[in-house]
Amino acid sequence: MKTRALLTAAVLCLAGPAFAQGKTSTAKKDEAAAKKDEKAHAAAAGATAKAELKDQKGQSVGELTLTETPHGILIKGSLSNIPPGEHAIHIHEVGKCEAPFQTAGGHLNPAKKKHGILAAEGKHEGDLPNLHVGADGKVQFDAFAHDLKLKDVQDQDGAAVVVHAGVDDYKSDPTGNAGDRIACGVVQAQK
Repeated sequence: MKTRALLTAAVLCLAGPAFAQGKTSTAKKDEAAAKKDEKAHAAAAGATAKAELKDQKGQSVGELTLTETPHGILIKGSLSNIPPGEHAIHIHEVGKCEAPFQTAGGHLNPAKKKHGILAAEGKHEGDLPNLHVGADGKVQFDAFAHDLKLKDVQDQDGAAVVVHAGVDDYKSDPTGNAGDRIACGVVQAQK
């Protein structure tokens, strides 16, 4: 019995440092992987894309800049020659803008939720707050797409930003009763 106990103790003494190194090595690998992910995320944060919006006649009505942040995409826009009043604006799932802009597909919705911030089962990732266009047909705005990343709008078929003729009611599925599409711009990565 003493011999077996002594042998067990000897094995543990010799193997202990090897087990400790294994744990240290694994911990170091996990730490290195976390740092790599952090660096990749930091590199992505601040990346930008742009969309030049055009009306159905092909005339430019303005531009949007989409900037990735650690929490989603910040969207800054300046538009003109838009009819005065309230208008829905959404990020659509396809980067194609052929009038009347049905080619842009539906709202960007990778999580397959219902439309609208007021819907219990919502919202689409591409749902944005309504625009309030002045009597001069101009609007400058900031919007935020929470938890959306530029990689989501730069997938294989791209994405587009669409302005609608009407207001988004923030609840009716699938489009918020926003009406016709009056302006569209394909999202383009910036270098």
